[in-house]
Amino acid sequence: MKRVVVTGMAGFSPVGNDWQTIGENLRLLKTGIVRMDEWDIYDGLNTRLAGPVADFSMPSHYKRKDLRSMGRVAQLAVYSTELALADAGLLGSEELGQGLAGIAFGSSAGDTEAFVDFGKMLINHSSDGLNANSYVKMMAHTAPVNIGVYFGIRGRVITTSSACTSGSQGIGYAYEAIKYGLQQVMVAGGSEGLCATEAAVFDTLFATSVMNETPGKSPRPFDKDRDGLVIGEGSGTLILEELEHALNRGARIYAEVVGFGTNSDGQHVTQPNAATMETAIRLALNDADVSVSDIGYISAHGTATGRGDVAESHATASVFGNATPISSLKSYTGHTLGACGALEAWTAIEMMNHDWFCPTVNLENVDPECGELDYIMGEGRSIHTEYVMSNNFAFGGINTSLIFKRWR
Repeated sequence: MKRVVVTGMAGFSPVGNDWQTIGENLRLLKTGIVRMDEWDIYDGLNTRLAGPVADFSMPSHYKRKDLRSMGRVAQLAVYSTELALADAGLLGSEELGQGLAGIAFGSSAGDTEAFVDFGKMLINHSSDGLNANSYVKMMAHTAPVNIGVYFGIRGRVITTSSACTSGSQGIGYAYEAIKYGLQQVMVAGGSEGLCATEAAVFDTLFATSVMNETPGKSPRPFDKDRDGLVIGEGSGTLILEELEHALNRGARIYAEVVGFGTNSDGQHVTQPNAATMETAIRLALNDADVSVSDIGYISAHGTATGRGDVAESHATASVFGNATPISSLKSYTGHTLGACGALEAWTAIEMMNHDWFCPTVNLENVDPECGELDYIMGEGRSIHTEYVMSNNFAFGGINTSLIFKRWR
């Protein structure tokens, strides 16, 4: 088995587009949630809250011919990958085109503007507005395909379009591709573009927050006064690399990926199952060959929905009891869907390396129906640990758990 390390990280989020900004906002308990006044036009949509990425645009070296196949989902993915490859010292490397570098990356769906163009065709019985790139922007694998084309990556492409576990499965499958000697380098992660339709998905389930006039007070993961989730957007890319390959080229190493567990509930599309969540967590611990006491922090999925918070907290408590600190990044960013697994892994690694972990903002009174855990509340906590865990759970009953080890 090969050892796998993280040598590059970058992304875009509602609380910042680089770690320095993100870290500062976490310490200030500053969220990226805003009221979306432009959503007032949608009759029947109850929520107006979202976590957009601010000040995002593609730099000038991306020419028109580069961008014509990219909607916002792919743009976020490609640009975060450029920054991550640069961070890893692999941007422009000939190795990317030699078949030993691959991609495992996903999003919940493709670009929604392209969906609109196809919808107009069905409604108006006219294909006006469609072009050769309409489907490429819409397709579920638009992010990894555009990454591969733009950077000339010729290894395997694994599309992880699995809703809220798209990013974490991307990292997990990239880890396995290297661990079993199938690739030397993998671009891993997930992205999502903000759209009112994504809010509507959860709105129809009565799962969105409607604290529309107090955006800084929501979402509230694990809190008894929570009223639902908030949708966000973003992208996160991690560059995973076989250890010896990284050492031979003198790469900086952020962390080692040591464990990955994934499974499915096989029970219900939208209702979470604590038992199979627990199994996924134990699969990651077994893969990493570490004990419960070794994990010093858990990055929770923490969506701020009643059923989700209760199931996840009880699954976590069944494994860890109340001895392991836990918090939710979604309290700052909202639920970034396909991007959340990558953004939360990136953040967990950075916090581990800085010996400080953020609290769940807005968590003031833990829901008594939730499991008894060591919730980080009120202010951040200084913790020195060798291992962190990042968990995500998605529609369809898809569960993931990742474990990262501090690199010395």
